[in-house]
Amino acid sequence: MSLKIVVLAKQVPDTRNVGPDAMTPEGTVNRAALPAVFNPEDLNALEQALILKDKFPGSKISVVTMGLPKSAEVIREALYRGADEGFVVTDRPLGGADTLATSYTLSQAIKKIGDFDIILGGRQAIDGDTAQVGPQIAEKLGLTQVTYAEEILSLDEEARKIVIKRHIDGGVETVEAPLPLVVTVNGSAAPCRPRNAKRVMKYKNATVAAERSAEQSEAFASLLEKKPYLNITQWGAKDIDCDPMQIGKAGSPTNVKAVKNIVFKAKESRSMTGSDADINSLVQELINEKIIG
Repeated sequence: MSLKIVVLAKQVPDTRNVGPDAMTPEGTVNRAALPAVFNPEDLNALEQALILKDKFPGSKISVVTMGLPKSAEVIREALYRGADEGFVVTDRPLGGADTLATSYTLSQAIKKIGDFDIILGGRQAIDGDTAQVGPQIAEKLGLTQVTYAEEILSLDEEARKIVIKRHIDGGVETVEAPLPLVVTVNGSAAPCRPRNAKRVMKYKNATVAAERSAEQSEAFASLLEKKPYLNITQWGAKDIDCDPMQIGKAGSPTNVKAVKNIVFKAKESRSMTGSDADINSLVQELINEKIIG
């Protein structure tokens, strides 16, 4: 018994360590000031995939990412840990996508991959914190979804059912769902295992075509004849049959007006009573300062 597993991964700026130079004067993220990392909760999702692969020998893990060609780094990281293949969806028309356009593009890529039993992804990305892409992919593919997952307790491939423990406000819930399905995984789930040294040596030269210069491509061609696994599949919008009006900025109804870095200091705190007057005063102040409302 084996499974076909798709893992969604994203390369993100490390917004966990935001300094004063992390924002540009225009109010956007200064990506040059922040290192690019594997989205943390996507690593939790990858670990759940690897656990399933351990339990069901012969299973295959395909990792999909959308972004610039350099996002192939997250594919390599996944290969180092036990994934079997990777796909990088990169194209200029895909730039500026919000969650709606991103989920459409990724769902098209998943359709291109074809047969699968389970799609795993992190609950949300640390650069957006929306937690929308996973559920939107499930909707576009017409699949059952389980969110906030912490652990896959059991999977019966013959009955096509899976049992998942999910962490929700106020406690833990155990749910049963049919395959195929989409699962988004919390950061409180098991952390991803470290790189495997042998796999690092095997895949360290794996690249997508856009990462290679013309000279490198010529030399790489002969290497690929001997080691075809070093080629990470690269797809553009046309390769996955995307509707131009549903990708990138054209397919994104969301517009970000500004991004602000708000730092709370101890001197800005104040003590207040629980009286109606104090609470009303605080709420009015928050509204006036445009913090809420």
